[in-house]
Amino acid sequence: MYFMEAMDEELKCPVCGSFFRDPIILPCSHNVCLACARNIIVQTPEGEGALHSRASGNSDYDYLDMDKMSMYSETDSGYGSYTPCLKSPNGVRVFPPAPVHRHCSITCPLCHRSVSLDERGLRGFPRNRLLEAIVCRYQQSRSVSVKCQLCDRNPVEATVMCEQCDVFYCTPCQQRCHPSRGPLAKHRLVPPSQAPGGNQPQMSAARKMSTCTEHDLENYSMYCVSCKTPVCYQCLEESKHGQHDVKALGAMWKLHKSQLSQALNGVSDKAKDAKEFLVQLKNLLQQIQENGVEFEACLVAQCDALIDALNRQKAKLLTKVTKEREYKLKVVRDQITHCTMKLRQTTGLMEYCLEVLKENDPSGFLQISDALIKRVQSSQEQWVKGALEPKVCPEFDLSLNSEPLLQSVHQLDFIQVKSDSFTVPPAPELQLEKCCTRNNSATLAWRILSFTHCPIEGYVLELDDGSGGQYREVYVGKETVCTVDGLHFNSSYNARVKAYNSSGVGPYSKTVILKTSDVAWFSFDPSSAHRDIVLSNENQTVTCSSYDDRVVLGTAAFSKGVHYWELIVDRYDNHPDPAFGIARINTMKDMMLGKDDKAWAMYVDNNRSWFMHNNSHTNRAEGGIAKGSSVGILLDLNKHTLTFFINKEQHGPVAFENLDGVFMPAVSLNRNVQVTLQTGLEVPKNLKQM
Repeated sequence: MYFMEAMDEELKCPVCGSFFRDPIILPCSHNVCLACARNIIVQTPEGEGALHSRASGNSDYDYLDMDKMSMYSETDSGYGSYTPCLKSPNGVRVFPPAPVHRHCSITCPLCHRSVSLDERGLRGFPRNRLLEAIVCRYQQSRSVSVKCQLCDRNPVEATVMCEQCDVFYCTPCQQRCHPSRGPLAKHRLVPPSQAPGGNQPQMSAARKMSTCTEHDLENYSMYCVSCKTPVCYQCLEESKHGQHDVKALGAMWKLHKSQLSQALNGVSDKAKDAKEFLVQLKNLLQQIQENGVEFEACLVAQCDALIDALNRQKAKLLTKVTKEREYKLKVVRDQITHCTMKLRQTTGLMEYCLEVLKENDPSGFLQISDALIKRVQSSQEQWVKGALEPKVCPEFDLSLNSEPLLQSVHQLDFIQVKSDSFTVPPAPELQLEKCCTRNNSATLAWRILSFTHCPIEGYVLELDDGSGGQYREVYVGKETVCTVDGLHFNSSYNARVKAYNSSGVGPYSKTVILKTSDVAWFSFDPSSAHRDIVLSNENQTVTCSSYDDRVVLGTAAFSKGVHYWELIVDRYDNHPDPAFGIARINTMKDMMLGKDDKAWAMYVDNNRSWFMHNNSHTNRAEGGIAKGSSVGILLDLNKHTLTFFINKEQHGPVAFENLDGVFMPAVSLNRNVQVTLQTGLEVPKNLKQM
């Protein structure tokens, strides 16, 4: 309801203050009623019209018959020749109708831009068909509801309308007289608001007016970008727009609709921020009231403790506090009033633009789209950053010094921070509902809770090492959300944030504890895989399109803790020897895993297996894999070892020791093998002794 009331201002004439009737578009893109336009026409001295822009565009009305204009002497022409007899509800000066002079002009009541009328008079201004249709639909939406046509006495509100019978029914009458069965089952029942005959005639009339005003038998089909007006083919043939940039009407309609929609999205976000800002301002009023009362109580207690000597100063100090509080309250109330007015204008413009976007009249839309886009962009620019910040803070920048000696009581006064000096920012507040962890990544969000006029240049986010050690900076910047990757699994991190400006660094926020996942959940990484690698099943299943071995890595990186994952053999043809293990991120991707010094692997066929690192083959073991087999990899970075399993049983001794650094799960295979990754598994218990 608030938005509908706000849109009233967009649908009312600035001259008469009533809903638009037969609106016309002035060259400045503002609208006035036709009758109001006649009332505000004034005569201009001959030749002065050259200083003003000429009326341009197309019109659907024959507003003035220029052949019937009567001529006046030079003493009757010129500005000020009429005395205003009344004012419109909006305060616009309205001149009494007068005989039309050849040199006449009209001044926009909103922007006060004057334009001279040419020989067509008001007929030179286009009619705003879209605005007329929106006003009609808006008024109908607020009209009295439709009554049932079959009630015997005291008709009640109709709930449906039969399009075939053309009758409005209430629910009882519809069930009694128009049941949805038999021959009536095929009749279409619609809500009264969708019934034909409401605003359809007006809409149809508006659409019929889309013919060219210069050529009655031609419809608008093109759009002149230079003149910013719809034209027909005959207009183009007559070379009126021969040298102009002409575009297809439909294409320009869609383009301008898209531009208006994009601009509307921006101003919609600003309106949402403004509503939230109003809530903050209202809370600010309460905080100022509470802080003022609390400050007064503390002040009274301190003054009473200084007995009679302080009583002479108590009244003065209370007066200062009261003045400070009233000043802050006044500033906030004024800001609420100003912001409410701007929000009302913005929401009204939004509703009007949304109604314009519903219209299906391309030419009518294009007549007003440029102006609307500029208005929306201008409205968005009004909500600059400073416009949505409180001008005062709820805290009282006053401090009572109660320690001076008794003889200094008469010199007691507030120590007040100068208004033009900055203080360090307050401590930010970590937003726990937005802080979370996923695998070994942590996302943190924070905000400044207290309103302050102190500028904030940036924030510093700090985390410890996951073991209660020293903090380190992980982010410095202006953002209030940060995601930190590469943390240790199964670790608890302490996080804190502080703000800074040119005056210094503020205090730390409260510490929040974030725990990373106990086990790793990950998939294969398509971004780092060889181009012959084929991934499926949300990157959990991998095969290859080549007969040569190709490497693919996992998305997780491990540097601490114990981790275990398995690969299930889905397909195993012609006895290939895939390799499973770990690798650095820069390992070679076009050869078997383990042939360079950046990978540690076990390659296995259907009968036996070997461990391999830097192309060194060791520890041949009997036992291989087949379709359905599982290969497990245990990476213990606490002991710095790598162990392999086949079908849940440890395969061979500990494969590699003294592992240190960052490792990623890795597999190499060819087209004869397909495996599926399983993660988040518990560590096996049946480990062989070294």
